Amino acid sequence: MKKITITATAESVEQVKALLEAGVDRIYVGEEDYALRIPHCFTYEELREIAELVHAAGKQLAVAANALLHQEMMDHVRPYLDFLQEIKADYLVVGDTGLIYVNKQDGYHFPLIYDTSVFVTSSRQINFWKDHGCVEAVLAREIPREELIDISTNLEIPAEILVYGASVIHHSKRSLLQNYYNFTKADETDLSKERGLFLAEPSDPDSHYSIFEDKHGTHIFINNDIDMMTKLTELVDYHYCNWKLDGIFCPGENFVEIAKLFIKARDLIQARQFTADQAFLMDEQIRRLHPKERGLDTGFYEFDRNKVK
Repeated sequence: MKKITITATAESVEQVKALLEAGVDRIYVGEEDYALRIPHCFTYEELREIAELVHAAGKQLAVAANALLHQEMMDHVRPYLDFLQEIKADYLVVGDTGLIYVNKQDGYHFPLIYDTSVFVTSSRQINFWKDHGCVEAVLAREIPREELIDISTNLEIPAEILVYGASVIHHSKRSLLQNYYNFTKADETDLSKERGLFLAEPSDPDSHYSIFEDKHGTHIFINNDIDMMTKLTELVDYHYCNWKLDGIFCPGENFVEIAKLFIKARDLIQARQFTADQAFLMDEQIRRLHPKERGLDTGFYEFDRNKVK
């Protein structure tokens, strides 16, 4: 069995400490200019402190640089890469091909994790970027089990699966929320994640698509968050051993406690002692810790592959 690697987002330096103590393998953080959809945008000094904490614990630091980079952003990215080189970031998470080019052409040679969100849906695509410096890839969250099995048979590098957290379904560089409020002449200024805005389908008043706007545009998330606790053994059987925990909508201590449950499950699986009953009980604990206003399910995992286009 391959080693299971758990990556967790963090919203503060204190949460980084708690997650490291709990036993996560990799901390995922970033700052405001180059990172998309992270729980908190850290300052350079905070990133330096986090890097020291992570490396002192013998763990890995993945830094998000997965924004869509316009030319002006590309022109200013090298000082940031210099900084990440200085703090010895272990991985750079990228989605823009320009940044992949700069990483190689300018001699940074960060190990890259390829992440273009909903667009990473085939092993051929992942294997292509493997030849350009990518050592891992983040799979789209909308892939059914049958497709995941097919992809796993052809992968040449590890692929990350979201096992807990919110899943984005749409990102636009445009200011869709602000444009809407301008059109309706509504006096609204707070478009942040903390505002808790959401969309609902006219035919389904219970639907809840979280939406927020920041300097990178507008982000819309799927109705329910992902919880794959009861599917972890299957994922490992299909060789998906890179797990992601995303706390963008699950703040504070509850996220750390949820991380501990996945860490416990990882340890039991690797010891070949994880049972369906244990998975069910841990799943119930996750549901108690998860924000009450947000639903949980397994996303597209159980969908018929022929119905997902």
